[in-house]
Amino acid sequence: MTQTTKRLSGGNPRIAKGEGAAVVEAYLAAMPGWKQDVGRQLDRLICAEVPEVHKAVKWNTPFYGFAGDGWFTAFHCMTRYVKVTFFQGAALDPLPPVGSKQPDVRYLHVFEAEPLDEARFRDWIRQARALPLAKL
Repeated sequence: MTQTTKRLSGGNPRIAKGEGAAVVEAYLAAMPGWKQDVGRQLDRLICAEVPEVHKAVKWNTPFYGFAGDGWFTAFHCMTRYVKVTFFQGAALDPLPPVGSKQPDVRYLHVFEAEPLDEARFRDWIRQARALPLAKL
C-alpha cells in the first residue's frame, strides 16, 4: 500500500472506478492487514473457477462477472470482516449465511479468526456464474 491510499469506513480502500485485472490488483494491494490475504484468496478462487471472468472496481469494490453481461459476485472490506456479495445468492444451495434487504442477494462474512471454507466458496462461485447476472 502506498502512503497516498485513502481509506473509507472499515478500512476499505478508496480505488478509482475501472475495468480489468490491474484495477482489481490495485484494490487487493491496498486492502489492510489480514483482509488483504482474504481478498487475494477470494480473487484466486474466483479466477480458478471462472478463468474467463471479467473484473472491475465500482464503488470501491471489486466485481466479478462477464464483460457487458453483468456481475455474479463482489467483496468489500468492513470493520471486522470481508463482506462477499452473491447477487443471486438466494438461488444458491446451500444459502450463503447472511440475508439482505434485497430478496435475491445473500452475503458471506469472512472474519480473521474463521478461515474461509474454500470448497463451499468454490461451489457457490460455480453456481453463481451460471445464474442470471446483476446489471449494476
